[in-house]
Amino acid sequence: MYLSDEEKRILDGAQGAGKQKAMELLYALGLTFDAEKLIPVKRAHVALSGQEGDTYWCELLLNGGATCVVPPTTNPYWDTAYLTKFFDVTKEELDLAERTGDVYRRIGAKLTYHCAPGLGTNVPFFGEHVAFSESSATPYVNGALGARSNRESSVSALAAAVIGKTPYYGYHLDEYRLGDFLIDVDADVKDCYDWGILGYCVGKIAGSRNPVLRFKKAVLPTAEDFLYFGAEAATSGAVAMYHMVGITPEAPTIQAAFGGKQVPSAEYVITDKELKAEENSLTPATGKINLVMLGCPHYTYNQLLEVEKLFAGRHVSHDTAFWILAAADAVELAERSYLRQRLELLGVRMVGNTCIDEPCWKSFEGALGVTDSPKCAYYRERRGQPFAIRRLSVCVEAAIKGRLD
Repeated sequence: MYLSDEEKRILDGAQGAGKQKAMELLYALGLTFDAEKLIPVKRAHVALSGQEGDTYWCELLLNGGATCVVPPTTNPYWDTAYLTKFFDVTKEELDLAERTGDVYRRIGAKLTYHCAPGLGTNVPFFGEHVAFSESSATPYVNGALGARSNRESSVSALAAAVIGKTPYYGYHLDEYRLGDFLIDVDADVKDCYDWGILGYCVGKIAGSRNPVLRFKKAVLPTAEDFLYFGAEAATSGAVAMYHMVGITPEAPTIQAAFGGKQVPSAEYVITDKELKAEENSLTPATGKINLVMLGCPHYTYNQLLEVEKLFAGRHVSHDTAFWILAAADAVELAERSYLRQRLELLGVRMVGNTCIDEPCWKSFEGALGVTDSPKCAYYRERRGQPFAIRRLSVCVEAAIKGRLD
């Protein structure tokens, strides 16, 4: 792997122990994947998570004198000032959250606390090389936007932000961005939930391969639809790159998606029957619920408006909590328009800068929750709360009744 003289000096420690550690990681990653060299990046996104390992790595770099050459946007952990009004956490849990915010602030990150930077806080242009971690973000910037990022870890993305470079391998190269196999989609895909279930189906089929989707019926996905598709494909599988023929930027034709090679026969056909079967397999639970949780990935302002519309003035059951995790800009817009206040009168609370996979939600564990996101269910179930997965309209009805029929 080629290193410039300056890169060699950084690796030898000439610019401090922090930058040396970051370069050691990037160099090792490049050697592992046979990268030719490092290439410059002007954008990065770090899935900081608020967990000890990621926070320790950031402290290690900062204490070694490193700061970010490329200020990265960041994933959420949790809004300690707001959520401690409602939920008990241990001193250790609170200290870790505050350490996390403090160290990323001092290393020079942009504290956006948003898991979908490609929607507004950090939007790369077509063909731009970036270093993005976060399973929702990478397939979005690769597939929907046509930017170029490997599926970085939080530590490698932060190292790239400190050095301003990333190893040149994988999805940075044309040949690794091409489609690997074809899926025909002959189903009615109407909203975010449908796109999420489709993504979950595709991820199980694809694993880490690049799927090409050919739609038999006309579709026009929104930014939220792209986001939900990619997030769920990266939950059931490891999809970081996909093509939708005639829709995504690198697949104006099916031939382009496969790089001019012979177009293969469809390996799978996904119909409404397959989507329904996948939904049924994910959502068997019924009964009394204690929580409806939305916002994995973070809800946008348009989605908040849809929640209000579905409630139609009705109130959440007194035995049920209803939480929406939203992008900070969506929360601010909701406050300006009094949408937040109107929803709170119905028993719906929202919070920005927060992830579903955090200790502040532990008081709900052990009872049944409802969400519209398989990714949310996956992470919450690891922490001890079973979840049913339903489309948004059913989530709202369950909240009003306090149970899922």
